[in-house]
Amino acid sequence: MNKKMGVLAVLTLCGSLLAACGSGKPAASGETGQDQAGGTKPEKQLVISGNGATVEQMMKDDVFKKFNEKYPDVKLTYVSGVATEIVAKVKAQKGAPQIDVTVIEAGEQEAGRAEGLWEPLNEKDVPSMSKVSPELKVKDNSGVAVNFTPMGISYNAEMVKSKGLPVPESWNDLARTEMKGNLTLSEISSNFGRSALIMLAYANGGSEKDMEPGFKKLETVAGYMPTFAKSAAQLQQNLQNKTAAYTAWTMARSLVQKDAGLDLEFVIPKEGANLVPTVASMVKGAKNPNASKLFIEFLLSDEVQAMYATKLYYNPATKVNLPMDISKKLSFDMKKAVKFDYEVISSKTPEWLDRFNKEIAPKVGK
Repeated sequence: MNKKMGVLAVLTLCGSLLAACGSGKPAASGETGQDQAGGTKPEKQLVISGNGATVEQMMKDDVFKKFNEKYPDVKLTYVSGVATEIVAKVKAQKGAPQIDVTVIEAGEQEAGRAEGLWEPLNEKDVPSMSKVSPELKVKDNSGVAVNFTPMGISYNAEMVKSKGLPVPESWNDLARTEMKGNLTLSEISSNFGRSALIMLAYANGGSEKDMEPGFKKLETVAGYMPTFAKSAAQLQQNLQNKTAAYTAWTMARSLVQKDAGLDLEFVIPKEGANLVPTVASMVKGAKNPNASKLFIEFLLSDEVQAMYATKLYYNPATKVNLPMDISKKLSFDMKKAVKFDYEVISSKTPEWLDRFNKEIAPKVGK
């Protein structure tokens, strides 16, 4: 059982188990009744911003519904978008925020932290922070990880077999000549493209602190594709219409698409892969701080953690009991996890983007 639980077992080593949201136990010191925001009831509204597609659907159809069963007077609004765009929007609204909570990838959350966009959180604000593994700790407690998934390479098993293409084992396989006409990758403004670039650096003796090997490999890769995808939706479309057999993205995305009918297999290359945590943060100066804290706490409840796993195939950030088949699907070797320095990535991304646009993008299809 422990073996099958894989990474979930690792996460159980740290943090004590607190009562889930909705518990009937007496409130902790400094709280009154069921309301946890310093004894103050939540405000009447809350604006959350995060990814679209299946994430937005689960939020609206499931998470919002359950949250309103507990807090029926809170009007919930969801603003979907790409993480980089969400951070840019919060930055533009600095001083008069229209968004209360963001739920976005760790890399983009770190960019927002560097800009001073998030309110620090603590266990008084969000008691279940104590249940999240230290491995997923967010710098300065500027947010809290609510799930994660590993990056890797996905491939269409049917196409690979019928065309006699290689099963990927290394990040360097993306630069094999057989990839020509069979590969789709996103621009490095996307977390998927940026992670692939960094892992190409790692696979060739570099890292986020030495990206030269990664850029060198990406020059070769660019020649195999007619263009870099501008969004995850475009990657998905390329796989669905079978104009590509391979891509670099997350295990969660791969499993969702497999359920949708694509014959996808997911591989963590031998050099390892980074984890992609999703981080919930409260916007600095949020108009609805009490509701914000309660909502972030609710995302860490057993109920929502299980939703992330069963509906979207994200690994829970806390210990939670899952069906055996889901545990098996989400299991992977944590020894292969590469821990990125998000501060370095955040500070270097503008430089990398400039280089990508000048040196890499012009070489597509050549």
